[in-house]
Amino acid sequence: MEYPVDTSLKPEVTGFFDPATNTISYVVKDPASDACAIVDSVMDIDYAAGRITYEHADELIKFVQENGLKLEWLIETHVHADHLSAAPYIQEKLGGKIGIGEHIVTVQDVFGKIFNEGTEFQRDGSQFDALFKDGDTYMVGQMPVFAMHTPGHTPACMVHVMGNAAFVGDTLFMPDGGSARADFPGGDAGTLYDSIQKVLALPDETRLFMCHDYGPNGRDIQWETTVADEKAHNIHVGAGKTKEEFVKFRTERDAQLAMPKLIIPSLQVNMRAGEVPRDKDGVPMLKVPVNGL
Repeated sequence: MEYPVDTSLKPEVTGFFDPATNTISYVVKDPASDACAIVDSVMDIDYAAGRITYEHADELIKFVQENGLKLEWLIETHVHADHLSAAPYIQEKLGGKIGIGEHIVTVQDVFGKIFNEGTEFQRDGSQFDALFKDGDTYMVGQMPVFAMHTPGHTPACMVHVMGNAAFVGDTLFMPDGGSARADFPGGDAGTLYDSIQKVLALPDETRLFMCHDYGPNGRDIQWETTVADEKAHNIHVGAGKTKEEFVKFRTERDAQLAMPKLIIPSLQVNMRAGEVPRDKDGVPMLKVPVNGL
């Protein structure tokens, strides 16, 4: 598929790092207006205490308000397994539409069964305002944006390209971080390799913005690189590494990884577009399936 890349458009991108989950959220401003989008927001949770708060989301809200911006979109690059989305909380304060890839329905079907959600849990993506197909375009102010389907980490992963900036979710990490795991239900290392190649086919000067960074080897946290830098230096896929090499490495590496510490609450909340599930009495409640993940 041909994607409508326009690297002459240079949106203003401001990153907000959440140290509790090593997540970077972004406010992306249209260069020609006051319109903006928020990508991959974070809702704070003390899982052991069963307490949800909104300090990270409030930072984003404050930035949007203090800079006189108009929020048009809240974008989820995928159903995150390591942090909870704050999209509904931000939407209530600032407006905007919540969007995710159309393959959210696959994730909802799989995890709806794992969490025994029953027939009242809708598995059609209707919790979101927009479901993007591969190649879909939408507008942030006067700036056209397009969505690329990049499965492999999860079935619903999408990269959103806004002018010369691409928000890659967990499809890629910084060059010294490599790539994300591919062993979640619906994940696949070979598919992830192919998706990464789609991203690396964007113009070399395209800015790539990560969803996570863990400061490998003790370096400071970073979240911006370029297609050219990833192609040359990414430790998992750069410098001409083959699909076979990647699949072997990724499969062996994933077998050694523990599950993310917030996977159980994250999946239940994020497959609902950031809403916390409730029990039959309307009380916010999370489930822990035993031997279910």
